[in-house]
Amino acid sequence: MPADYLWLIPLLPFAGFLINGTLGRRLPRALVSAVALIPTFLSACLWLWLWFSMKAPGAPESVHSVITLFGNNWIQISGFHADFAFTVDHLTLIMLGVITGVGFLIHVYSVGYMAHEEGYWRFFAYLNLFMFFMLVLVLSANFLLLFVGWEGVGLASYLLIGFYFRKDSAAHAGKKAFIVNRIGDFGFLLAMFLLVAHFGSLDFSTVFSTIQQHPEWQGGFLTAIALLLVVGATGKSAQIPLYVWLPDAMEGPTPVSALIHAATMVTAGVYMVARCHTLFDRSPYALGVVAIIGAATALFAGCIGLVQHDIKRVLAYSTVSQLGYMFLACGVGAYTAGIFHLLTHAFFKALLFLAAGSVIHALSGEQDMRLMGGLRKRIPVTFWTMTMGILAIAGAPGWAGFFSKDEILFRAFVSPNPIGKLLWLVGVTTAGMTSFYMFRLWFKTFFGEQRFEEHPAPHAHEEHAHGVHESPLVMTIPLMILAVLSVVGGWVGVASAMGGHDEIKGFLDPIFSNGAPAAETASRGLELGLMAISVLAAAMGFSIAYILYYKKPGTATTYAQRFPALYRIVLNKFYIDEIYQAVFVTPLLMFSRLILGTLVDGGLVNGSGFAAGASTRGLGALVRRIQSGNIRSYAGWLALGAAAVIAIMIFSHTLLLHSTN
Repeated sequence: MPADYLWLIPLLPFAGFLINGTLGRRLPRALVSAVALIPTFLSACLWLWLWFSMKAPGAPESVHSVITLFGNNWIQISGFHADFAFTVDHLTLIMLGVITGVGFLIHVYSVGYMAHEEGYWRFFAYLNLFMFFMLVLVLSANFLLLFVGWEGVGLASYLLIGFYFRKDSAAHAGKKAFIVNRIGDFGFLLAMFLLVAHFGSLDFSTVFSTIQQHPEWQGGFLTAIALLLVVGATGKSAQIPLYVWLPDAMEGPTPVSALIHAATMVTAGVYMVARCHTLFDRSPYALGVVAIIGAATALFAGCIGLVQHDIKRVLAYSTVSQLGYMFLACGVGAYTAGIFHLLTHAFFKALLFLAAGSVIHALSGEQDMRLMGGLRKRIPVTFWTMTMGILAIAGAPGWAGFFSKDEILFRAFVSPNPIGKLLWLVGVTTAGMTSFYMFRLWFKTFFGEQRFEEHPAPHAHEEHAHGVHESPLVMTIPLMILAVLSVVGGWVGVASAMGGHDEIKGFLDPIFSNGAPAAETASRGLELGLMAISVLAAAMGFSIAYILYYKKPGTATTYAQRFPALYRIVLNKFYIDEIYQAVFVTPLLMFSRLILGTLVDGGLVNGSGFAAGASTRGLGALVRRIQSGNIRSYAGWLALGAAAVIAIMIFSHTLLLHSTN
């Protein structure tokens, strides 16, 4: 059975990490590439084998296999035990496909993108480590092992974001990502404590089956656990209020951005909420919080993305916004729609980041869109593939993002949530904004007059000696594959209202029920009408971008000058980082320096050390007098010692006689 070899899927990338991490410095680059790529490719092949075995004729509709490694009771403390166990079901299968498939393409692309970078072996070692921990996360059969993978991807992201450690901004971005995620992880940890207290176990099957056996359990401690899990999810999936680390993560190499944003890490929070749907379904309040956080994040991040100039930051805020869509879906109980959008987003967001990397590669590291333009004919493969990604994320009919986005909006509109219609309105508004800022990026990068220097920058590599050029095949082939997936990847979820069979719904039905009864009974006309509205919103976004950045270039600058205060606020990301710095970071640093640094470190630690040293010096000075080198002094000390010994003996003898009598 393929499921018996499930443990090999994460083990293979880990083997690549070990080899490159220990021997990579001494290996040629071609061998480093092979060590990194072959295990990842084999993991993808194992996933395909598993996929076809679960989809084969006669295979059961509901598949749930658990593989326990290292024997039972991996951890056993006072009656509590947890196994090192992997599980696979239809939800896991989709996540494995995203991680291994898209992750392998990013590995291939990295061979070309990182070809001339220092620390080549170190980069691929970290990349494999990231894959290993993410695979452990989605394969885990209990919360504890999931937490191991959860923390592991946080560590790997710190290493990858700070890969250019000599650059202060990259080092700070890595630390910021690590610290902000630890805040969310604290909530996750508290949730696990509550799970142990109420269920005595962290095993998924035990916890969820116990909840199903008690239909009377509603809210209460389940809400507390769910809300704490949401805290963890907001950190890992970059939602309000813990989204601030993700835009700064752009300081890492572009393939890292693609891996974090598309195939790993930021999808972990969405996956965790979907995996725990049995728990969340018993807490309407927690689901409402998830939906509101998702909608607010989608709109807020979309606003910031409207005016950013760095091509990667536009895509970063786009990711935060699209993750908000996924949270919105889960919050209205449409878990299948959320996972569907996670799947299509992996295709087009990986494509967009890698295409942006190809643009940056062609321009010798330039990321400011104000210094681009006119690239359409200079890098045609990058242009056409990125166009496919932009159409997909904008929700163009027929492209992947259209089907998954519209499914989320439809489910929000017909959900029993009291504010479902408002959530839908926020989603439609965000769709229009997404279309605008993505086509803004398209026009500013590829159209108009050339705004960049033709000659290479001083630090450019030799291959840039002839100016702007298309990326090598090792980079463009992954772009082409992802471009195709960005078009056809959504066809697995064509709604019945459009004549489709919605295969992804049928595939995930064994895991969770898809949507509320209201969604199942909604009319075909309503669903098609809502689709038409979202398409209209996307068309409006395209039209405004076309006028401002192509038909009448310079108009956007005029509007920015007309409303300078508003423009400055949005450009500076609503000063959220500055507010966090003033409200949380600065007081915490002052507290640590005053209380911990001055009182504890300076007073207690240094004071106790000084006291110990002073007492030792004083005792030494006293004892030193005994060894003066003077014979008469020695005789005196000898007589004094003898007298003391005689006195002690007499005193002891007296006490002994007294006790005897």
